[in-house]
Amino acid sequence: MQPQRVRIIEGGKLIIPASMRRELGIATGDTVLVDVENGELRVRSLAKAIERAQAILRRHVPEGVSLADELIADRRREAERE
Repeated sequence: MQPQRVRIIEGGKLIIPASMRRELGIATGDTVLVDVENGELRVRSLAKAIERAQAILRRHVPEGVSLADELIADRRREAERE
């Protein structure tokens, strides 16, 4: 998608063009993540941010391992010791 000019309106509000909102999969009322990286403003949908975090985590967890199952087992062992 090509860059587009937008104005900052009163209160520091930025209006994201509809075509960009559609591409990002965001709608009115959605929560987005905003940060500054290398002097640029980045806007990401919450779903994309979660997807990215999950992909990073998958690189560090062996195939077939369930972190949730491991956590539950660990908590049960701790409870048995108490």
